[in-house]
Amino acid sequence: MLCAPCVADLPWLPRSRCAVCALPLASGAICGACIARLPRFDRVAAPFAYRFPVAGLIHALKYGGRLALARTLGEALAQAAPLDADAIVPMPLARGRLAERGFNQALEIARVIAARTGIPLLPLACRKVVDTPPQAALPWKERAKNVRRAFVCDADLAGQRIAVVDDVLTTGATLDELARVLRRAGAVSVAGWVVARTLPR
Repeated sequence: MLCAPCVADLPWLPRSRCAVCALPLASGAICGACIARLPRFDRVAAPFAYRFPVAGLIHALKYGGRLALARTLGEALAQAAPLDADAIVPMPLARGRLAERGFNQALEIARVIAARTGIPLLPLACRKVVDTPPQAALPWKERAKNVRRAFVCDADLAGQRIAVVDDVLTTGATLDELARVLRRAGAVSVAGWVVARTLPR
């Protein structure tokens, strides 16, 4: 859906980034925040910074129902991810949010990646059982508390490497909480595969 010059102008993340959370780094391998408190997930793969025009594409998919954009975003993410997972789990939506939106944008992106890579997709492995306020509407410091105990995992993931697919990673609180649940279900590693990484203000 995008021509080559437009693709070249997208806000690609630089090669030098934190090996855990994917924040751009001037030096070193792991950012100070991850050193101070290591997340429950192992690493994040993301092709883009959450800036124009990628932010607009994600909004058009998520809030405008432009489902065709899932293919564009999913293919970019499939190229950026290391593809070393045994299964893909889309970030779950609460039942109320899913009914309101009509689809889960993370699942639509994950379908593209699974089709492109052949990695099994587990769309029903996890559920969001608490209909929390949107993370984007909350201050960064309140987001971890907002998603605490919001997920359950119904699958046996013993010995599996799981990739969680989502559209945007900001504080990492949602991925961190889901990673906790996935590890309790037996996952030996949890990676976040996200389309865009929000950069610090």
